[in-house]
Amino acid sequence: MSELTLGRVGPTTGRKRPPAGVVAAGGTLALVVLAALFAPLLAPYAPDAIDLSASLAGTGPDHPLGTDSSGQDLLSRVLYGARTSLIAPLFLLAIAAVLGVSLGTLAAWRGGWADTVVSRLTDVMYAFPGLLFTVLIIAVFGAGMTTSVLALGLAYTPTVAKYTRSVALSERRKPYIDAYRVQGMGGARICTRHLVPNLGRSVIGYLVVLFGEALMSLATLSYLGFGAQPPSSDWGLMVQEGQAAVVQGALLPALVPGFAIALVVVSFNVVGVWAADRLGSRR
Repeated sequence: MSELTLGRVGPTTGRKRPPAGVVAAGGTLALVVLAALFAPLLAPYAPDAIDLSASLAGTGPDHPLGTDSSGQDLLSRVLYGARTSLIAPLFLLAIAAVLGVSLGTLAAWRGGWADTVVSRLTDVMYAFPGLLFTVLIIAVFGAGMTTSVLALGLAYTPTVAKYTRSVALSERRKPYIDAYRVQGMGGARICTRHLVPNLGRSVIGYLVVLFGEALMSLATLSYLGFGAQPPSSDWGLMVQEGQAAVVQGALLPALVPGFAIALVVVSFNVVGVWAADRLGSRR
């Protein structure tokens, strides 16, 4: 009886449960996403509602996280700010993914001069710090969240392209690629229908890892005054605006959005590393 029991294989046998830290980080991100989606229902005030009589108020029933120097409720601003802080990195990484995957796949598939040109192009872009490259573009086209997203999308492209190239080089050596070639299938068709889809798991896992970094980069630009502009509730901008209150002894206007940034970035890094390992191992 014991041998039969030990020999049974349950439906969940062989499946590794995610570590507790990953579960906690995933739960945190789920709550942040829900908070962003339902911000109009959860926020006690409008994010731009000014009440000078409540300037720099501490925590209390009316303002659970206090207020800033203009009397704006910090909880409301953080809830609405989660929208910008989550959506902007998605567009940023979408730009980097489209350009980076295209360039990386082209370099890996064609090799020769195409690989050399793409490699040299990415090396040149790597020579400039991403933040400096972004600031140069913003200096030409003007500050704003749209410009920041486009500029950082270009700055992240070499990173995605190099990763895609390394994965694609390994993938194109597999037998199924030769089988499609023997059947007379063209290179463009093989890449779009078979090679790139098979890179999807690895690339998506890598993009999840980059999401936290992209969020931090956008917050940094907003903090420096190049990204979101007032009266936006962007977290990076809130940290910059809250610095003036620190001199007056009020720490919450800077600490609350700063803690939100740190919490989300760390959670994305934890989930991203785990997802990259899991998705990469299934290729």
